[in-house]
Amino acid sequence: MRILVVYCHPCGESFNAAIRDLAIKTLQENGHEVTLIDLYAEGFDPVMSGEERRGYHTPVENEVPVKPHIDRLRETEALIFIYPTWWYGPPAMLKGWLDRVLVPHGIFQMPEPGKPIRGNLPNIRILGAISTLGSPNWWWWFMGMPGRRILLSGLRHLCALRTKTFWLGLHRMDSTTHDQRARFLDKVAAKLRRLA
Repeated sequence: MRILVVYCHPCGESFNAAIRDLAIKTLQENGHEVTLIDLYAEGFDPVMSGEERRGYHTPVENEVPVKPHIDRLRETEALIFIYPTWWYGPPAMLKGWLDRVLVPHGIFQMPEPGKPIRGNLPNIRILGAISTLGSPNWWWWFMGMPGRRILLSGLRHLCALRTKTFWLGLHRMDSTTHDQRARFLDKVAAKLRRLA
């Protein structure tokens, strides 16, 4: 299976980097073709310019600034995000990627009166997110899980009709022990080995 991993963390020594490395290794060992987009490493600009916004609804033209990223989305069968949850959602870099790359006409069709948004990514059959969170699980649920909803509910409507989703989150990241982090990595590896 062709799998695209979108990774977002500014620090190379972070636990998120360990998750990324384990994810790629596990997926490749299980015969998957993995492509990595490391937003910070490539210096992705998350800021949509005024010119880009003015051309946002113009078919084809709106894809030009981020065409390599759009091409990767069109080629993949599974899309996995690895990132820290900050203030209940994805980091600004990842949110900016969503804003700039998920363009109308190319990635989705604008909703019509009485009809919902329609996606143009029927090639994506699996959508997953792996994140670390500072908050306890109960508080994050109480806040409505905005990051999870954006990626797994909102984005799912752009993918294949029966797209499978998964979420793995390590809560209270700032106070976890070495053993808790090791168990989470085991959980990540086990989940990714089962992808089909």
